[in-house]
Amino acid sequence: HCCSRQRWRLWRRTRRIQAAMIIGVPKELFPGERRVALVPSIVPLLTKASLDVLVEPSAGESAGFPDRAYVEKGARIAISREQLFSDVDVLLQVRSPGAAGTTGIADLETLQANQTIIGFSEPLGEPEAAERVAAKGIRSFSMELIPRITRAQSMDALSSMATIAGYKAVLLAAETLPRMFPMMMTAAGTITPARVFVVGAGVAGLQAIASARRLGARVEAYDVRPAVQEQVESLGATFVELPLDTSESEDAGGYAKAQDESFLQRQREMMTRVVANSDVVITTALIPGKTAPVLVTKDMIAGMDPGAVVVDLAAERGGNCEATQADEVIVTNGVTILGPSNLPATVPYHASQMYAKNIATLLMHLVRDAALDLDLDDEITAGTLVSQNGEVVHPRVKELLQSTS
Repeated sequence: HCCSRQRWRLWRRTRRIQAAMIIGVPKELFPGERRVALVPSIVPLLTKASLDVLVEPSAGESAGFPDRAYVEKGARIAISREQLFSDVDVLLQVRSPGAAGTTGIADLETLQANQTIIGFSEPLGEPEAAERVAAKGIRSFSMELIPRITRAQSMDALSSMATIAGYKAVLLAAETLPRMFPMMMTAAGTITPARVFVVGAGVAGLQAIASARRLGARVEAYDVRPAVQEQVESLGATFVELPLDTSESEDAGGYAKAQDESFLQRQREMMTRVVANSDVVITTALIPGKTAPVLVTKDMIAGMDPGAVVVDLAAERGGNCEATQADEVIVTNGVTILGPSNLPATVPYHASQMYAKNIATLLMHLVRDAALDLDLDDEITAGTLVSQNGEVVHPRVKELLQSTS
């Protein structure tokens, strides 16, 4: 009788697990990617909502989260990657197909129709990948497309990762620069502070300003959007004002808009003096779905002092600096140009922690009664949904596909 009761309890527990929507967390295989989409501390949020969390073995190890930490919080560890991809209803990734290169293509072959993917997917830069995902009957949501509205702030993964990139860019610059950042009064004389110029005062730029100021540098910053001047100055930096018409510099979402070549040429001419006087230049200017604008030319670099450093946070999209090569260290005229393409992955513990909060909040927004319940009249749901029912449904991605066909 006792054994029968134990078997009955095991059967009921198995039935509950099988009935729950399974949320999968795979290991990121993209070269250099050390983040994980979900951290153990977030698992109870999902299990409390009757979701079953399945994690690929060692998925979080490179970020500092061992398998046992997931199990302790209520997750299950899959037998293999193949089993995870076979069993899940919703897959949470840092880099889903489109942002994961050849590893994303391999994953796509394993996924099945009616599964759902949530992650970074670069739909505006790689719309063809979104089309391949749609063709497999997979529903996909893109973290890049989170609308910049108050309700969605806790889901804004781009801002979270930009915060880390801005911070780490300053540390890279400080390590590479052959001088110290702060002013120091010593018995050997006074050391003057390093001069840092930050181009672009979005989330990454503002964090770079704050970090450089904490290290004691004298900071100047420029942004094509004059509205950010107050934010720059509140951090203790000087806002560089260039006499340019910037009335059309910002889109409805708060992002900088692409400018024509004549505007960029005038901008470069006016920035030349500031760049020449800087020990460090940190560039952060990105236009969603576009090649990064070239703001720092080789001639401008030639005017900098030997030993100066440029950290180009737009390297993955071509770079703001003409000499940048993604993930390479280039030295020209004594100036070192760094082009890191994935700085958040170099701080994987906290980057994963922040990203997990963002992606889990979006997931819970899409779930009701332990199942996906999509309200396409909702701005967040409609704004992040890229594909479903075998087709690309996001208007901007559809437009890009039509323009290239």
